[in-house]
Amino acid sequence: MKRAVKLLASLLVTFLFMWWAFRDTDWATQVASLKAANYAWLVPYFGCLLAIHLFRTLRWGCLLSGLEKVPFRKLNEASGIGFMMLLVLPFRLGEFARPFLIAQRSSIRRSAAMTSVVLERIVDGLFVAAMMRGLLFFVPTETPEVRYVKWGSWVLFGVFGGGLAFLLFGLWQQERTVRLVRATVGRFAPGVAHKVADIVDTFVGAMRQLPDGKHIALFFLYTALYWGVNGFGMALLANAFDCSGAAVGTACQPMTLSFFQAYVVLGVLVVGLMIPAAPGMMGTFQAATKVGLGLFLPAAVVNASGLAYANVMWLCQTVQQVGLGLILLSVGHLSFKDIAGKLDKEGEAAAPSA
Repeated sequence: MKRAVKLLASLLVTFLFMWWAFRDTDWATQVASLKAANYAWLVPYFGCLLAIHLFRTLRWGCLLSGLEKVPFRKLNEASGIGFMMLLVLPFRLGEFARPFLIAQRSSIRRSAAMTSVVLERIVDGLFVAAMMRGLLFFVPTETPEVRYVKWGSWVLFGVFGGGLAFLLFGLWQQERTVRLVRATVGRFAPGVAHKVADIVDTFVGAMRQLPDGKHIALFFLYTALYWGVNGFGMALLANAFDCSGAAVGTACQPMTLSFFQAYVVLGVLVVGLMIPAAPGMMGTFQAATKVGLGLFLPAAVVNASGLAYANVMWLCQTVQQVGLGLILLSVGHLSFKDIAGKLDKEGEAAAPSA
C-alpha cells in the first residue's frame, strides 16, 4: 500500500510537469526535428556519459579512501547499480543503494558511506550554484525567466550551504549539536528525537574520517571534470538538431547551443531535478531543460527542436544508466528485486528522520 501511494504521488508530479513542458508543443515540427536529427552525434555523447560515470565513481572512491581503499571493480559495481536505482526508484529512494551496496563489498558501514553521499550532494549543489551565479552575470537580458533562474541558484546556495554549515558546526561542536537536535526535534516529534540525534551523531563522527589532502584534491578535480564533461556533452548533442539533414520544405526549427549556454541549461536542469518525480525523473527533466533553453532560444524553437533535444538527451541518459546497472547486476549475480525490497524497508525506517 505504501509503495502504491509513493508511486502514485511520484506519477502525479511527473504528469504535472509533463503537461507544463508540452502544453505549447508544436508536435509536427518536433517530429520533423526528430526525423531530421543527425544521430551520429549520439556516439560522442554516449562517450561523455561513460566518462561522467567514471569520474563520479572515482571521486566517490576518493571520499571513501579515509575509511577504506575500495578496489575499483567493487566501487564501480556499487556505483553503477546504485545510480541505476536512483534513477528508477521513486522519490530518490535509490540514494540508499550505494551505501547499502558498498557496505556489502567492504568493511565500510552504511552510515559512514551515506555520509559520503551527503557530502557529494552538498559539494555538487554548491558547485552548480556557484557556476550558475558566475555564468548568469554574462546573460545580457534581465527577463522574468532569468530572475527565476537566479532565484533558483540562491535556493541551491541556501539548501546546500545550510547543510554544509550545519555539518561543519557539528564537526566543531559534536555534543552540542546532538543536544540541539534532540531539543529542537523533541518539541515537534518527541518519538523520533533520539533517533534523529543518533543519526546526526553518526554523520558527524563519520566526517572525522575524511581522506587525506591528496584524495580531497582529487575529489574536487574529479568533481570539476564530472560537471565539465556534463555541459560539454550537452553542447555536443545539441549539434544533432541543427536541421542540416531536413528535407526541403520540411518544417524543422534548427537549434544550437554554445558551451556557455549549455552550462547554464545544465545548472537549470540540476535545480529542476531536485524535485522528486516518477522513476526516470521524467517530466521534471523535460520541464527544466525547457526553462533553460528558453533563456536563449525563441519559444517556437524551444517547443519544437528544443523539446526533441530534451527527450533524446533524457532517453540517452536513461539507457546508459539503466543499461550499465543491468550489466553490473548480471555480472555480480544480483537481484534488482531483492535490493529494492531492502532499500524500501530502509527508506521506511529512515522516514521519520527525513
